[in-house]
Amino acid sequence: MTKNIANQAAWQRTTGLPLQIGPADVRKLESNEILIRNAAIAINPIDWLLQDDALLPWLDYPMVLGSDVAGEVVAVGDNVKRFKVGDRVIGQAVSTTVNEAAQGAFQNYTVVLEHMAAPIPDRMAFAEAAVLPLGLGTAAVGLYGKTHLALVPPSHAPQSREEVVLVWGGSSSVGCNAIQLAAASGYRCITVASPSNSGMLKDLGAEEVLDRSSPNIVEDVIEAMRGRRLAGTLHATGNMDDCFAAVTACEGAKTVAATLMPPDMRSGTIEATHIIGPSLKDDEVGPLIYRDFMPRALAEGSFVPAPPAKIVGHGLGAIQKALEIQKAGVSAAKIVVTIDSKMDL
Repeated sequence: MTKNIANQAAWQRTTGLPLQIGPADVRKLESNEILIRNAAIAINPIDWLLQDDALLPWLDYPMVLGSDVAGEVVAVGDNVKRFKVGDRVIGQAVSTTVNEAAQGAFQNYTVVLEHMAAPIPDRMAFAEAAVLPLGLGTAAVGLYGKTHLALVPPSHAPQSREEVVLVWGGSSSVGCNAIQLAAASGYRCITVASPSNSGMLKDLGAEEVLDRSSPNIVEDVIEAMRGRRLAGTLHATGNMDDCFAAVTACEGAKTVAATLMPPDMRSGTIEATHIIGPSLKDDEVGPLIYRDFMPRALAEGSFVPAPPAKIVGHGLGAIQKALEIQKAGVSAAKIVVTIDSKMDL
């Protein structure tokens, strides 16, 4: 039941204004939805971008933004069998895709599609888990989407493959998830990132970490790939021209899945695609990740939340500050705000 739940949200009334706290309805759930009482939410670059500018022509303001939630299930739709009230979960919220405030993260209660959520183990803090959803979903779309790299899906007992997945921007949220997913699919992984994050990225499954600031990074990638073949490349962040130049000179797949829109002018040998992070809600990738892979991977500890959470405040009123911190730039961390102090964070 949802009708007696009093909810508050951090509303984006229109672009160019700070968030405003106010009441938000909690509607009746559709049969394939769950309602999460949020314990922690994480911030992504798209959040402050949508605060500054009306980048999505279909999006109506006022809106509740945000994609990453972790908390407890308080209600389930009629057809939901995987979850029950009290379950600890992560969820990927999609308000900015479906143009509905109820499905935004920046509030006390968020409606999430059943196949866009996964249980988390008791040992995992909500603030730790909140870093996962959008980075995970975006990486999964790029790696496994049929219009992107279309790689072999992740497995709990992956078959070792000689092909390499190149992840450009490995210490970003998308990069950290892409490295782990590539390893879970059995691929070798080479990443371009800051050397200061090399230890973390190798722990996640990267075989080699190349210095993103090297003036010879293109040549460095080519040398690292000598005698190997690319299965595909995921560009999370960094210099896209350098990425394209390196991929052009390597053996194997010339496809690059990018989180940003690829430029029209690029090497004729490169097939570049633009990843739309929430698109997995509408295809086989969503259930593949959130139903089939993540529950066991998180339970067994073979997949970990990364980059680590950096908690910058508590309560809906702290989200505006969190947006500003994220906008100023963050390295090898994800900005998190705790929401419900009554829950075990």
